[in-house]
Amino acid sequence: MPDYSHLDELEAQSIFIIREAFNKFDNLGMLWSMGKDSSVLLWLARKAFFGHVPFPVMHVDTSYKIPEMIQFRDELADQWNLDLRVGQNKAEIEAGNTFPVGNATRVECCSMLKKDALQDLIAANDMHAIFLGIRRDEEGTRAKERYFSPRDKDFAWDFKDQPPELWDQFKTDFEPGTHLRIHPLLHWTEVNIWEYIDRERIPTLSLYFADSSDDGTMRYRSLGCAPCTDGIASTANTVPDIIAELKATKVSERSTRAQDQESEDAFELLRASGYM
Repeated sequence: MPDYSHLDELEAQSIFIIREAFNKFDNLGMLWSMGKDSSVLLWLARKAFFGHVPFPVMHVDTSYKIPEMIQFRDELADQWNLDLRVGQNKAEIEAGNTFPVGNATRVECCSMLKKDALQDLIAANDMHAIFLGIRRDEEGTRAKERYFSPRDKDFAWDFKDQPPELWDQFKTDFEPGTHLRIHPLLHWTEVNIWEYIDRERIPTLSLYFADSSDDGTMRYRSLGCAPCTDGIASTANTVPDIIAELKATKVSERSTRAQDQESEDAFELLRASGYM
């Protein structure tokens, strides 16, 4: 086993943030996409509360997820006894206002099936704050985030007006009615995530490994909806293989997520309007 002692500090800070948020805010939830990052976040929440997740775990089902993701979700939710709550924008799906079957662009589809469905799920469960498994190194817009990130009544995010978080001093006092996004993994890197999965033996989707493809030369690096997510050329079929591959690559993590490529600021506009 490699020396993963550098992960201890990352883990301790994330668990501290999760516990601080739990003590500070009522009606919390955790968003779970079943991807590597949010699964690590879920693992940390179980560690923070001794094997029990004391708030609902939420998934936004666009109906376009890769089937293995839904199977993984249901099996792990049952195994870990999670309070799983699933949201879906059924009206737009039934109306066919989606990509690629309807007239919607990829970004419009993301806005309706992810952002709007998430906001409906939050409102239906009266949640004041939600945890998300995003990282600064994942994408430029996310690098602007805070650990405790306020949104207005419509969940809009003003990335030019955010509270400072210097020397781990977090602002957790906000006006009544403020919606909070909490990001305990901001300081982790993609390599850290896989090192932690290796150290903790965290259950992980088979789609991340080359063995899941027909010829063993493709795997997914970033997971999303099937029509908008491509795999990468890779023969990495173990976690150590993936770590070695990531340390050698200069290709961005979300280069295979087609909705990010629609325009230069497509992802930033989505996040500013309430996207996860």
